[in-house]
Amino acid sequence: MSIEEEPPSPPRKRQRQQTQRKVDKPRYELRLFVPFRALGLITNHISFVIQTRSHKGATDGPRIHILTCLGKSWALWNGAKMDLLFVGPEVEQPITLMTMDGDAVWITSGPNMIKFIRGKEVSRLVNPLGTTLSFLTIFGTQLLCLTEDGRKMLCWDMKEEVLETTVEFDNDFTAISILHPATYLNKVLVASSQGAMQLWNIRSKSCIHKFATSSLLSSSNTSEGFAITALTQSSAIDVVGIGFASGEISVYDVRTDERLMRMFMEGGSVRALGFRSDGQPIMASASSLGHIAIWDLNEGGRLLHMIRGAHDGAISALEWVPGQPVFITSGEDNSVKQWLFDSPTAAPRLFKFRSGHSAPPHLIRYYGEDGKQLLTASRDRSLRCTSVVRDSRSFELSQGSLIKKASSLSVPVANLKFPPITAISHSSARSKDWDDILTAQSDETFARTWTMQNKRLGKHNFGFADTTKAKGKERAPPLGSAKSVCVTACGNFGLAGSSTGAIYMWNMQSGIRRRTFRIGPCPPEVAGRFQTTEKETKERCVTGLVTDPLNTVVIASTLDGTINFFDFHTTSLEHTVILPSAAVSMTLQRDSGLLAVVCDDMVVRLVDIETRSVVREFGGFRGRVLDITFSPDSRWLITTSLDSIIRTFDIPTGRLIDAFKTSSVATSVSLSPTNDFLATSHVDSVGVYLWANRAQYTEVAIQTVIEEDIAVVDLPSMHGVAEDEALDALSPLEAQDPPIDVFSTPPKLDGDLITLTLLPRSKWQTLLNLEVIQQRNKPKEPPKAPEKAPFFLPTLPGVETRFAVEPKKDDASEKPSRRLEQSTQNAGSVFLQRMLEDDLNGDYESFFSFSKTLSAAAVDLELRSLVTLDSLRTFLNALTQRLLSHQDFEAVQTFLDVFLRMHADILISNSELHDDVEKLMKVQRSESQRILELIASSLGALGFVRDTL
Repeated sequence: MSIEEEPPSPPRKRQRQQTQRKVDKPRYELRLFVPFRALGLITNHISFVIQTRSHKGATDGPRIHILTCLGKSWALWNGAKMDLLFVGPEVEQPITLMTMDGDAVWITSGPNMIKFIRGKEVSRLVNPLGTTLSFLTIFGTQLLCLTEDGRKMLCWDMKEEVLETTVEFDNDFTAISILHPATYLNKVLVASSQGAMQLWNIRSKSCIHKFATSSLLSSSNTSEGFAITALTQSSAIDVVGIGFASGEISVYDVRTDERLMRMFMEGGSVRALGFRSDGQPIMASASSLGHIAIWDLNEGGRLLHMIRGAHDGAISALEWVPGQPVFITSGEDNSVKQWLFDSPTAAPRLFKFRSGHSAPPHLIRYYGEDGKQLLTASRDRSLRCTSVVRDSRSFELSQGSLIKKASSLSVPVANLKFPPITAISHSSARSKDWDDILTAQSDETFARTWTMQNKRLGKHNFGFADTTKAKGKERAPPLGSAKSVCVTACGNFGLAGSSTGAIYMWNMQSGIRRRTFRIGPCPPEVAGRFQTTEKETKERCVTGLVTDPLNTVVIASTLDGTINFFDFHTTSLEHTVILPSAAVSMTLQRDSGLLAVVCDDMVVRLVDIETRSVVREFGGFRGRVLDITFSPDSRWLITTSLDSIIRTFDIPTGRLIDAFKTSSVATSVSLSPTNDFLATSHVDSVGVYLWANRAQYTEVAIQTVIEEDIAVVDLPSMHGVAEDEALDALSPLEAQDPPIDVFSTPPKLDGDLITLTLLPRSKWQTLLNLEVIQQRNKPKEPPKAPEKAPFFLPTLPGVETRFAVEPKKDDASEKPSRRLEQSTQNAGSVFLQRMLEDDLNGDYESFFSFSKTLSAAAVDLELRSLVTLDSLRTFLNALTQRLLSHQDFEAVQTFLDVFLRMHADILISNSELHDDVEKLMKVQRSESQRILELIASSLGALGFVRDTL
């Protein structure tokens, strides 16, 4: 039997280890940073939906609501102020189309049609075919949708939420959009990617008429670009507008099957059409290149105005506000704009807008000390201020009147913008006085200043050109591009370093160059490692530039792997630290003087600027480090790398305390000055994402994180409800088992050792010498209380003023009552009660715990109050039992010393107490001998160690 029972034991051990690992792994789900909210998302390539509501008695016109798509969620905006009303919850798959029906919002997501009311999902319809739905429109009480392949049209009853009919098209007809012509009963127009159009009756499921491609489109353009990309109803009955991928626009009468007008729009395919509804015969069209064209229909479709570069990307939708000379456009550049006509013939002007980055931001930094604003730079060549508190406070820093210049030159606005920003630095100390932001653009030989106060470009450009002319045949030194910038903590000076090694300093107020720092040639030990030619040895690229808070030192890092320390005032090079690898970038925590340098060997090195030496090295990255940031208290260093992992290192211990993997690579990170939010930007999103720091609200049990514990975390949503629920569901970080403190002493040591009370020595010394202390502190004469004088002093009769003094009362007459004397005699102290309540053979734990909380004077009074023989015998037994338990040795010695001095004569005169005293003496002698032996052994071991070392 023993042989048969042995095999199952090893599997049971392995199972316990596996379950233990499974239990331990979810413990790391209590992360330091958890998703909170997304910022800067306005719209994407999906067409927006406009809804107007007129209220009875309203004098401010109809209310306009705009529904935009944010990817997997949607947002509802107030058209009057362009502020955000609320955001819908995220769905499983990206949204393909949206529509509104009163208070209800319908979206298509994969094979599902979902209905929301006030941001909450109330119903869901699923495509029985299981395919993705690509188009959705409301037709009375029906929902019409198209499948992704364009072969079928599904008709749903919204009230019953059942599929009524299914219409299948021919093989040569791929449906892409549906339009219900005004006044047409049960009939819809279906447009195809082949350029043809069909009129269908929904009730009878029959095709009434087919519009050939040749009749809709000119014969010259039927070979290519014949797909219908826009289909809209005009203000006239039976007339619709049709836009094609070739840029051609047809105003078509579907009743007579006749084309009324033909226009051609330059600049890409037609993406949207709209007819003005306030009586003016105007049509607007939008192209895939971001242009808007205005057409006069009374003149046969004559072009009135062309707004080039109205959006930085393709325009996804164009809608006119009913009864107003205003139309709204949305584009793939993450913006929604309203355009207003001041007169029938004037060009429309930008009226209101809400925008964000059109390209993913690659550089983000918190601005100011309150943690409410973020500076974000993107590849769309813009610099924006993103508000963390309210999205309506976000804005783009102006680069000048680019729209006016673009219209005069007939070029897109994007062609006139500055190159992308590669480095940014700021100081809010003098932001109200002059420019406070300094940036370096890609491939530019100067740095630009910006002002946050005025929300625009600053007054100065800091160029690298040398003002002194070259003598004789000497050539001027080559101008390198700006690679790094720095604004001093005081906000008075701005520095910039170039790719050729030049470092200059300017005054931020006047723009005058003040100092020049010569970085010098490459050190010999570095030249052989990195450089190959003499030119490269002289021209050293400056990759990082920082200054200390007191303006005493300027620190510059170079691409050849050196950290150079300059004197701020004399500009002399004081010290050079050589790194094992090239320095890519660096960040200084000015409060602590710690300099973090990102090296090319995937290691982040920490340099102390006081000692000018490397104090920490953080590794373990599986990709190039992209950005780093410090916590405000200088305890954490947060990094992001190409392996899509955001890591948090504890600087004092050098351990990795938090790491999580995101679905896309984070290009930049920045921690709030208030330490509450971590902001990140990612390669595939135009938004900025906030992660809440849970250590700001609860205690953190820091533990080392290993690579196996790193989990994949979804990016925060703009809705934020799911993140709030997840935060509430998480247990606090203090629920983790805290690490064992090696310095903490247990309440009781091993049975062979003796434990002390861990109370200060002065407490027991005071109790032993209490009489001496009281005599020394005794006043020479008792203090006299001042006599209380009445408000009106009484006087005695007579010529001279004499005050009447009341006679003093005899204190002896005030005697306590007999009842108070009896109650005082019967009252017992807590000290005596605790001692009597404990077990006679126990260790008197509660009694000694209470005694250690009393002051020296209180203990002295309690010991003097032991007047009966029973109380004396109980106290002797308590001291004996406490000695036998090997606890509170010095407290017992102190109590015994004071007790014997007080009651020695009573113990000698009463023979019934002699046995208790002898027992206490025997235990006292044995315990004292044991502690002396332990002390002698410890002293001997300590002396041996000292002599050996």
